[in-house]
Amino acid sequence: MTHRFEIELEATLDASPEQVWEAIATGPGIDSWFMGRNEVDPKEGGVAAMDTGGNRQEATVTAYEPGERFATRTAPAEDGRFMAFEYLIEGRDGGSTVLRVVHSGMLGEDWQDEYDALRRGWPFHLHTLAEYLTHFPGRSAVPVFAAGQGSSGQQVRAALVRGLSLPTPIVSGAPVRAEPANLPPLDGAVVWADDERFAIRTHDGLYSFHHSPTGLTLMFHHLFGPHADGAETAWQQWLTALIA
Repeated sequence: MTHRFEIELEATLDASPEQVWEAIATGPGIDSWFMGRNEVDPKEGGVAAMDTGGNRQEATVTAYEPGERFATRTAPAEDGRFMAFEYLIEGRDGGSTVLRVVHSGMLGEDWQDEYDALRRGWPFHLHTLAEYLTHFPGRSAVPVFAAGQGSSGQQVRAALVRGLSLPTPIVSGAPVRAEPANLPPLDGAVVWADDERFAIRTHDGLYSFHHSPTGLTLMFHHLFGPHADGAETAWQQWLTALIA
């Protein structure tokens, strides 16, 4: 049985409506803060696609009003499941912008777990968007995705702490000088930390690490510097060796 859901959030961003539009309604913009590799056909009725690790998902652009409103919706599955996203942009005095996000649709049998994961994830994604617009405005990132399976969330987090030489507990604002094996060093600070994920910002990248209670581990990085070539393969190899 399917279950309807809706998540609504609002964020005030230190960026112009034009900058926010580029971030949420273009492929290179979405690549720079959200998940996977993205494509957007810039018109109502066009295709918006996201690819994470070879898993491509497509949606139809249902609203395309530059600087004001962008919305997409996936086709319904056989059981009626679908996802819809709506972004509403409102400029404010002083150059800031209010972004309202509505994520709605139908979830499947495990709807409660899915809903909880979505509800917990959105504040993090909007925080990443704010980090991007504040520290990397006008730049496009190379997205990096990697995935692995550990024995438990606790085991994975401990392995990540060791592999990145992080202080414990991981807290927002903590300085980071990480030297992951066979990868460029990460010299920056923790900018997000909760029980399931943490993120690090350096001078040339945003690095996020997610782990579920079951040990499923995902990394979504956004690289703005010169070390992007081959980074996805290198991070996947690092993660695989770390939590094997």
